[in-house]
Amino acid sequence: METIVALLPMILIFVVFYFLLIRPQTKRQKEVQAMQNALERGDSVVTIGGLHGVVHQIEDTHVVLKCDQSLLRFNRSAVAEVVKKANASFEE
Repeated sequence: METIVALLPMILIFVVFYFLLIRPQTKRQKEVQAMQNALERGDSVVTIGGLHGVVHQIEDTHVVLKCDQSLLRFNRSAVAEVVKKANASFEE
């Protein structure tokens, strides 16, 4: 009985860490992964480096972004957020 009482604070600390740190982080990672998988041509996005562009082409693990007159190729994981979803009438 004494060992359980002695381990109880450690167990409580682990439970608190799980609910305050680990669980929200894994939830956020799943949301980011879903956002990156849902990218469509014409979406306005921002990369983790701060580059703003429009999705021009989507490949398996890469996206091609159009910035001004340039086409730049990035990993999908480099997309940090979608600023504006694509309209049905995307034009080049």
